[in-house]
Amino acid sequence: MTEDPSADLGPDRSLLLVDDDEPFVKRLAKAMEKRGFLPETAQSVAEGRAKAIAHPPAYAVVDLRLEDGNGLEVIEALREKRPNCRVVVLTGYGAIATAVAAVKIGAIDYLSKPADANDVTNALLARGGALPEVSENPMSADRVRWEHIQRVYEMCDRNVSETARRLSMHRRTLQRILAKRSPK
Repeated sequence: MTEDPSADLGPDRSLLLVDDDEPFVKRLAKAMEKRGFLPETAQSVAEGRAKAIAHPPAYAVVDLRLEDGNGLEVIEALREKRPNCRVVVLTGYGAIATAVAAVKIGAIDYLSKPADANDVTNALLARGGALPEVSENPMSADRVRWEHIQRVYEMCDRNVSETARRLSMHRRTLQRILAKRSPK
């Protein structure tokens, strides 16, 4: 018998999702709604701050790198308006320094993309010092590498030369990687 995750949500199930990747944030909102949350989305720091101030949610998932700034600004606004908001940082550009900064200003967890709705739900609902469960099907190292290369490639507007420069990789090597299918 499986437990209903929405039983742990409490009376306020409001959730703010802040990410500038529109298809991703829409999919995540749908998935979180199926898990009992009442999601609201924002795609910029300005929009996220405005929604956090107007209607401070009980839960939030915030991307760090947004087109108009840093998601830490949204977390600070959430902490001012609702100190007990459970905030999870979700980012494709994870670094120890940003993880420490996010936790210092009040994030309860820090997840690297790609993370699925189960990972996000587990992080939002984790209580006490308990570590979230490890995913049953973690990505292979090859898949993580491929995902990172794809993110940087998209960030560089699909410019192979610029992507290769940022990854400190030979351009021809990068072209071979991009020509292959994604690893499993």
